[in-house]
Amino acid sequence: MIEPMKKVSIVLLNKEKQEALKKLRKLGLVHLEKIEGSSEKLNAFKEYTNNANLSESVLEEIEIPKKEKQNQSSLENEKVISLCSQIVAKTERKKQLMEEISSDATELERFANWGSVSLEDFEYLNQKNIQLKLYEVPVEKYSEIDNDIQTILVNNDKKNVRFLIVNGGEGRPEKLMPQAFEVPFPRMSTKLLEEEIKKDEQEIVQIETFFKENIKYLDSIKKFKKDLEKDIEFENVNAGMQNEGETETSLAWITGFVPSADIQKLIDSCKQNNWALAYEDAQKDDSEVPTKLKNNKFVSLIYPLTDFLGTVPGYNEYDISGWFLLFFTVFFGMIFGDGGYGLLVSIVSLLLILKSKIAKKPVQPLLMLALLVGGATVVWGIVTCTWFGIPVENLPSWLKNISIPLVSNAYSEKIWQPFWVTQEGVGLSKDQNLQIFCFALALIQLSIAHIKAAKRNIVEKNPLKALGDVGSLLQLVGMFWIVLSMVVNSKVFVMLGNIGDIPVGKIEVSLIAVGFVMSFIFSNYDGSIGKSILESCKNIISVLLGVVNVFSDIVSYIRLWAVGLAGAAISDTVNTMAGPILGHAILFIAAIALLVFGHGLNMVLNLLSVIVHGVRLNTLEFSTHLGVSWSGKKYEPFSENK
Repeated sequence: MIEPMKKVSIVLLNKEKQEALKKLRKLGLVHLEKIEGSSEKLNAFKEYTNNANLSESVLEEIEIPKKEKQNQSSLENEKVISLCSQIVAKTERKKQLMEEISSDATELERFANWGSVSLEDFEYLNQKNIQLKLYEVPVEKYSEIDNDIQTILVNNDKKNVRFLIVNGGEGRPEKLMPQAFEVPFPRMSTKLLEEEIKKDEQEIVQIETFFKENIKYLDSIKKFKKDLEKDIEFENVNAGMQNEGETETSLAWITGFVPSADIQKLIDSCKQNNWALAYEDAQKDDSEVPTKLKNNKFVSLIYPLTDFLGTVPGYNEYDISGWFLLFFTVFFGMIFGDGGYGLLVSIVSLLLILKSKIAKKPVQPLLMLALLVGGATVVWGIVTCTWFGIPVENLPSWLKNISIPLVSNAYSEKIWQPFWVTQEGVGLSKDQNLQIFCFALALIQLSIAHIKAAKRNIVEKNPLKALGDVGSLLQLVGMFWIVLSMVVNSKVFVMLGNIGDIPVGKIEVSLIAVGFVMSFIFSNYDGSIGKSILESCKNIISVLLGVVNVFSDIVSYIRLWAVGLAGAAISDTVNTMAGPILGHAILFIAAIALLVFGHGLNMVLNLLSVIVHGVRLNTLEFSTHLGVSWSGKKYEPFSENK
């Protein structure tokens, strides 16, 4: 559930605010409203953080033996600040040196065919009234240079001739052909360029040596950076608190949110510290109210996943943690789809849990979640008779016997004929039964969404709006049969057919029509039916498309079958590739390596599929029908325990 919140305002003497904030942080209850402080101290902290971040990234990129990296030494914060400043300065210097080397190397490359060029020699000759300029011209054009132009051949290759023009004047000689290109002098003599490059390279080596010598302080830098986060948070609040001024009696105040269950602790603390406190129930339309989820240990297993995704329901939305965990577990088992894979996940999870127990460390919720979904995958493997992609005929008979025939690979050739079908040869295959199961999951999950929404509207004394949710529910039920007819088997699920004397098809179409009308009239109800209808008319296109969306949302669940089928195909391919060489003693190890790699890769791909598809069905399809936009802010109190 989402814990109720109180909005609180704390007023105190401005001169005591720093000490008060320390006590408030120690209390660790108040989630503060967004504050943007500004002070020299805060700017300094931010600069230290930037330097620490850069220093950490620089040191982590250095390739040194693992033993040396593990040989860490501690360093005081003041020295860490100095070290990080040096690392930043040397990093900038290294960048500058590399740019200089690149520039000098380009310059040398430009004169690679000219040999050594000494600016000092050119300047000496110039003082002796011998002016020289460097030129290049295509080989075939050199002989065509006017005889009035005095030239000195330097060298040539197959394409170009390099030569000097003697006393050709300040500009370009008038009689010189346009194909001749003047080569600008280098910024310094080529010999000096080479020396400068060597000097810069030596300095870079010294800088890199400095980095290697100080990598032992990497952990100290990380710790300092983590401590800085708390200092920045504290100083940001301290500098950003609103106040009346700097006099002895001027006041300062701060606002935030506290869980209703903890408000008494804050009241007691305020009395003890002589702070004024005002509080009220948080308004549901206040976008600043944080969300704090409170569930039992089992439902809380989903938190590692939602924390990873960063999904937080709004304060005025629903906590779907329990439903998320339930359906995610089912989706995981179906997408992984292989009992052998589930067995591996379960065994590894159990071993890590036992390791934590033996070491008397708390068991990570992620391990318990992995054990749960691993167990679900084993169950799905039992149901469908799927084990490491091994052909059914090669599996023990007892594994076939405990599977469920309707969806088991052991009965994949059989056609199941529903009781209402009388036409010979018309029935449902194993894959079609699995598709029906996927669509049934869609119907169940999306129906739960609308039932919850209707229930909430009734509780909030808005029963007419609840009729809009009932209308959406009717559309879901009606569309379910349409999906079965159009996607699974139109001969079994006849669009307007009957089951016995019951005109199921007509009933389903009627449900869609009635549901649409109810949704059209009541979905926007807020005290006036007329206004609700008018609002639907304004959005008539999206309202009409909503019926199509119901169809697509149900069909979307077929991904569970399709992705599971793809995983099974990969397993079968891996086994087919490794099978022929398993019987050869020499190639046996290669076959085992192929199996491990192939099935391991398949498990990784399945895990990605779970994140993409299994999570999507909860956070998009289900959440959309429920009205959860995941726009919430996680409850993060001002606390020193972060």
